[in-house]
Amino acid sequence: MVATTTQLADFARIVGGEQARVYGVLKANIDPHDYEPSPADVQQLGAADVIVKNGLDLEGWFEDTIKAAAPKGQIIEASDGIDIRKAGDEAEHPEGDPHIWHNPANAKIMVNSIEEGLSKADPEHASDYQRNEAEYVRQLDALDAEIKAQVATLPNKKVVTNHDAFGYYLDHYGLEFVGSIIPSFDTQAELSAENIQDIVGKIRSSGVKAVFSESSLPPKTAEAIGKESGVKVVAGEDALYGDTLGPQGSDGDTYLKMIRHNTKALVDNLS
Repeated sequence: MVATTTQLADFARIVGGEQARVYGVLKANIDPHDYEPSPADVQQLGAADVIVKNGLDLEGWFEDTIKAAAPKGQIIEASDGIDIRKAGDEAEHPEGDPHIWHNPANAKIMVNSIEEGLSKADPEHASDYQRNEAEYVRQLDALDAEIKAQVATLPNKKVVTNHDAFGYYLDHYGLEFVGSIIPSFDTQAELSAENIQDIVGKIRSSGVKAVFSESSLPPKTAEAIGKESGVKVVAGEDALYGDTLGPQGSDGDTYLKMIRHNTKALVDNLS
């Protein structure tokens, strides 16, 4: 099985267990928006029985790569069945916000899509995949309840992030998105002087307590804006995991750990 993103690869390894070999195209702290697939990626895609992608144009490189790979296996769109948030700029992002995994309720739908794909490709082990999914869904439900309890205690729920990647999380847990350093879903978007002045003004006027950088993005711009605004910048080991999981051994090397890390960083710095 091939999974395009780090989050999907984590889900696939959990559901697949001992029965499935999973190849992850994207590696930790690699931005999915501008990835350049390798010859090994193309080879793995071509040979896979099951391919799972996020969809919603997160993997802008996917269509050209899949044509080159000419796979015979099934392709699963993990965003199928999820209630998709609209993009701020619908003309630029007509498919909506692709960062679906930040809501554990969406993660359950993605995991189910993977289970169904594996069970179809390998019906002999369908009961194993279904059992693995059920156990992981229990963990996702427990995680969801845990985070709701933590976020409910916050007196200040106003959040500024590096780019607009956390809408599903913020909506689900009742946090208020004030703005982002890069005013786009795409981390490669150009940042203008007007954008900078706009976010600085929002930070100063709204009572934001901190600006949250991301593990896969350089913190320099966030730090400059934090300094100009007079608020703390959360960076380094406390930075949020946005578009990618963290490297092995980090606080964000699995989906469950990533969500817990992000929640701790938010709660600690907004309390």
